[in-house]
Amino acid sequence: MPAASRFVEALKKSVRARGLTYAELARRLQLSQASVKRMFSRGTFTLARIEEVLAAVDLDLYDVARMARAGAGGTELTHEQEIGLAKDERLLAVFWLVVNGWSFEEILADFAIARTELTIAFARLEKLKLIEWGPQERARLLVPRDFSWRPGGPAKKAYGRRAMREFLEARFDAALEMLRFETREVSAESAATFQRKLERLIAEFNEAAEADSALPASRRTAVALLVACRPWQFSAVSALKRRKTS
Repeated sequence: MPAASRFVEALKKSVRARGLTYAELARRLQLSQASVKRMFSRGTFTLARIEEVLAAVDLDLYDVARMARAGAGGTELTHEQEIGLAKDERLLAVFWLVVNGWSFEEILADFAIARTELTIAFARLEKLKLIEWGPQERARLLVPRDFSWRPGGPAKKAYGRRAMREFLEARFDAALEMLRFETREVSAESAATFQRKLERLIAEFNEAAEADSALPASRRTAVALLVACRPWQFSAVSALKRRKTS
């Protein structure tokens, strides 16, 4: 998808993420609803109009451009970056907060970490080329928010099993919790179709997180999504299979 189209799609998602209809956006822009729909469908935005839309949804140009870049596809962290995070779980925790849109001051206010320690953590993240750290403690991510951990890499070796164990300890009966485990026999074609749907679901999850990252931390909650699908049969069933005779 061309960069301009990705930008328009990111802008659309930002509007939807804030619960705004085209009618409400049109009212804020003092335009007709038809004009707003046409603007988004054709991508006919002037720079001035983009600025007006961004103001209406309380975003800046950088936020939407970052979403558009993320829509181009995620990437893995480097081996060196993962080693740095794998060696220090508090550094990993700070990085996770930054990835999810927490500012330096918000982390200080809500978490048990001293300003000196947080300053050192930000400096280390900058040295690892994970963030760019500027005036007024503003950090800019240098990696996509939907990056991937390296398969079998340092981070997964250090935290993978622990994170999965902690995630599955819940009873999954509280608000925002859900766990379903289904097992049926389907064709290879149907299995491939479900795999593509799950991949789209993951993409939508990351897109929503990207759009919401500009909201204040008080309006966000940490949510984990576990998606898995593979050829599998319960061992009790496998035990019933007849052994092949030679």
